[in-house]
Amino acid sequence: MKALMSGNEAIARGAYEYGVTFASAYPGTPSTEITEEFSKYDGVYAEWSPNEKVALEVSIGAAIAGAKAMAVMKHVGVNVAADPLFTVSYTGTNGGLVIITADDPSLHSSQNEQDNRNYARFAKIPMIEPADSQEAKDYIKLAFQISETFDTPVFLRSTTRVSHSKSVVDLEEPVPRKDTTSIQHNRDKYVMVPAKARLRRIEVEKRMEKLKEYAETFPENRIELNDADVGIITAGMCYNYAKDAFPNYSYLKLGMVNPLPVKMIREFASKVKKLYVVEELDPFIEDQVRALGIDVVGKAIFPYTNEFDPGVIEASMTGTSAGAPLELPLTIPMRPPNLCPGCPHRGLFYVLGRTKAFVSGDIGCYTLSFMKPLEGIDSCVCMGASIGMAHGMSKALGEKGKGKIIGVIGDSTFIHSGITSLLNTVYNRSDVVIVICDNRTTAMTGMQDHPATGSTLQKQKTKELDFAALGKALGIDSVHVVNPLNLEAMKAVVKEELSQDGPSLVISQAPCALLRSRQIDEIIPLAVDPHICTGCKVCLRLGCPAISWKRFEDLGDLKVEKKTKKQDGIAVIDASLCNGCTVCSQVCNFGSIKEVQ
Repeated sequence: MKALMSGNEAIARGAYEYGVTFASAYPGTPSTEITEEFSKYDGVYAEWSPNEKVALEVSIGAAIAGAKAMAVMKHVGVNVAADPLFTVSYTGTNGGLVIITADDPSLHSSQNEQDNRNYARFAKIPMIEPADSQEAKDYIKLAFQISETFDTPVFLRSTTRVSHSKSVVDLEEPVPRKDTTSIQHNRDKYVMVPAKARLRRIEVEKRMEKLKEYAETFPENRIELNDADVGIITAGMCYNYAKDAFPNYSYLKLGMVNPLPVKMIREFASKVKKLYVVEELDPFIEDQVRALGIDVVGKAIFPYTNEFDPGVIEASMTGTSAGAPLELPLTIPMRPPNLCPGCPHRGLFYVLGRTKAFVSGDIGCYTLSFMKPLEGIDSCVCMGASIGMAHGMSKALGEKGKGKIIGVIGDSTFIHSGITSLLNTVYNRSDVVIVICDNRTTAMTGMQDHPATGSTLQKQKTKELDFAALGKALGIDSVHVVNPLNLEAMKAVVKEELSQDGPSLVISQAPCALLRSRQIDEIIPLAVDPHICTGCKVCLRLGCPAISWKRFEDLGDLKVEKKTKKQDGIAVIDASLCNGCTVCSQVCNFGSIKEVQ
C-alpha cells in the first residue's frame, strides 16, 4: 500500500511501524506534525512537554525504563535540551532513544539558522539524515536499530524541505507491540557523578570507534559511479537538488552524517577527477573531508546561508546565472505576515506601542507587532528571553529605567522558559511590568495545547495552570487579568503599573481568534458608515487585515461627502474577514464603525 506523505508524517508512520510507543516534544516549526501525527496511532503515548529540555528528559526516562522513545524538536529546541543531551550520550539507554532535530535553512520560521549536525559531533552521538519521505520513514527505523545495537541516543536530522514536502511512501504493517519495559537499577551506568562519568566517558569513545566501523557498511551510505570527471558528496535534500541539476555526475550519497565513512570517502575521491561537497549551511562534511588531505571544493563556491535548490547548485558549480530566479516584468508588492483579524494581541500592542516604554519581546505570533503600524515590540532574541532581558535593562538603567521597561511573553512561551525568569525578577527586586499574552493556545505552531489549556495532546482533561495564582505564589503583589480587546481597561492597567514600583504582572487574556471553541454564529462583523467616516485613518493604525482604504474615485456609485479638505477617501471593513473584536470601533473618534445590523 502506498500513500502520499510529508516527511513529518512519514517519520511518525515509521516510528509506529517499528513499534515505538513513546514520544515527547515541544511544538516548533518545522517539527510539530511529527508528534501530532504519532499521537493519533493506537497503542502509543505522546505528550507536549513544557519545553524541549523536559521533553528529552521524559524520553530518556522512558528509554531507561525499556521503551522505544523519541524526543522531537526544532533546531533551536536542541539548544534548550543541550544539558541532558550531552550526558545521555554518556549513560546510553536501555530501550531505544531517537532525538529528532528539524533544522530550518532560510529561517522560514526561526530566529537563527544553525546547523545541528554540529551537535551530533560535539555530543558524540550518531546522526542520520533522510532525503525524502520514504527515507524519513525508513530512517527512523534505522535510527532505533542503531540506538538499540550500540546503546546510544541517535539523532535523526530533517530540514524544512524534507519535513514539509510530500512524496510517495510504501506503508507496512506495524510490528506487534510488546511490553519491554522494566525498572533498571544500574547506578554505574545511570548515576553521572564524576567517578562514574569518567568511566562512561571512556565507553563513549569505544562506542564511537565501533560506529565509525559501522558507518562504512551502513546501507544508506552509497557510491553511485557515473561520469568520473566530477564527484559530489552530499546528504539529505541536497542530494535531490544536485541530482536534478547534474544527473550524470558521480555521487557519494551519505545517509549517516556522523560519524562519516572515512574509507568510503577516500575510495570515492580516488575514482573521480574533481570532488565537490554540496551541503546547506556549515561546511560540516567539507571540513572533515579536507582534514583527510583530500582536495575538495565546497563553500568557496556554494552559499553559507539559506536553502539550496537545483538552480543554486547549478549556478554555483558552473559560475553562471543558470537557475537564477526569473525576473518578472511586474513588481509584486511585499506581503508581510500579519496578526489575524480579531487577534487579541492587537489591542494589547496598540496600547503598548503608544507608551514610551521599551517593550522586551519574545517568540510567538505577537512578535509580528514589532512592524508598522503597531510598533509594539523593541527586541526579540529567543524563547523566554523577554523577562530576563527586561529585568537586566531595569537593573542596568536604575532610576533612568523606572516606569519604562515592559516584558511581554506568550502563554506557552512563559511555561516553556519564562517561569524561572519571572521568579528572578521577584527575587532580585526588579522594577518591570511583565505581560503574559494568554490566548489560550500555542497559536504560532498550529493551536497545540499546553499546561494552561486544561487538555493534553491526546485530548485528556487535566489540571489547568492558573497564571494569576502562580504570579502570587512567586511573590508578585500586583497581578491583573485584563481582556486586551477592552482598550480602556488595558490602557488603565498599563498606565497604573508603569507608575508603581515593580515587579508587576499583567495577564492579557482572550482566546485566539482561530480557536475552534469560538462559534461562527457568535461573530457579528463591523462596518464603516461612509457618511460618518472622516478619513482620519486612525483605524488603519491597528494593522487589521480586514480594514482597508478606498479613495473617493474608487467608491463607484456611492456618494460620500468630504468631511475635511484633506480627506481623500474612507476606511472599509471586509465583513468576510472581520471577527467582530470591536477594537477598531473603540479607536474611532467619530463613531463611524458599528456592528452590521
